[in-house]
Amino acid sequence: MAAMKKILAAAVVAAVAVYIGHRFLKINEMSLASRELPVKHLNCHYLKNIEYGAEDITVLRDGLAFLSTGLKIFNMPSFSDEPGKMYVMDMLHPRPTPVQLQIKGELDLSSFNPHGISAYVDEADDSVYLFVVNHPQQKSQVEIFHFVPENTLVHLKTITHALLHSVNDVVAVGVESFYATNHQAFANDVLSAATTLLGFSWCDVIYYSPNEVRAAADGILSPNGINISPDKRYIYVSNIMAHAINVYERKEGEQLQYLKAVAVGSLCDNIEVDHRTGDLWLGCHPNGKKLVMFDPEDPPGSEVIRIKNIHSDQPVVSQEYADNGHVLMASTVAAPYEGKLLIGTVFHKALCCNLK
Repeated sequence: MAAMKKILAAAVVAAVAVYIGHRFLKINEMSLASRELPVKHLNCHYLKNIEYGAEDITVLRDGLAFLSTGLKIFNMPSFSDEPGKMYVMDMLHPRPTPVQLQIKGELDLSSFNPHGISAYVDEADDSVYLFVVNHPQQKSQVEIFHFVPENTLVHLKTITHALLHSVNDVVAVGVESFYATNHQAFANDVLSAATTLLGFSWCDVIYYSPNEVRAAADGILSPNGINISPDKRYIYVSNIMAHAINVYERKEGEQLQYLKAVAVGSLCDNIEVDHRTGDLWLGCHPNGKKLVMFDPEDPPGSEVIRIKNIHSDQPVVSQEYADNGHVLMASTVAAPYEGKLLIGTVFHKALCCNLK
């Protein structure tokens, strides 16, 4: 009997070890660890004043662009001890140059750590509100600012909630309402790492308003960037480890109905939407292993992917820019505007490129 128990125990241990080994191989595959990227450049130059990344960028219809810089998260490399900063630039200028935004209000700027951003324009008076994911001391919260031309952000509100436990990105749909992606299934890092290892799609998208906070969509493996269609009817979510963009339709009560996933073949981070064409532009990581295990001699590359006609039966997915990390490391966002393209990164520089 004792011998049988030992045999059964050994069999269980062996089965668990085999499964865990399989999952590690699967995660290695999902991170595109063996992928090498051919170079495909555009006519670009580095943006002035951006030295420590521009993790997210959003551009308004009138050409005003906002950039978040200085992110410190996920044990990623960081080359600055200073707090994060916000910048603004005019894309209609012949040579757009980022200008640091002055932040006023009661926000603690010494621990400001900006991540995903989104802008909302109030049609009643054209007021611009900027929503910024903030991770002070690695916490998870969303800051709402009022933009005052030419270069001031007035802090209005800090939003925290138990359901907003690991916010990565937001898309604003009102003066105080937004959708947010949680990149972890739980606030606890160990539990979240276990769900990722086991391949459970337990992450969600949260809808927040002053009157209601709840999950609007769930069953996602690894949600990252989020954005909205020009007609405000559809929500796009980057399911980064699944190498896909999920498409949802907004329904009554701000529920999101899943429509489909579009394969992109890369680890795509943030999503920007061309106001004029509705095309999706994605800042992507071509090799996740190089990003996580940073080696300056073999740096993580950058990739920009574009999706045309995403709501058709045959969306067109194309690579618009690619670099092996020697020009631009760890791209996260690609924001188009009138023949120009801004490419931001986790911790490196940012590019302004000509598309025409």
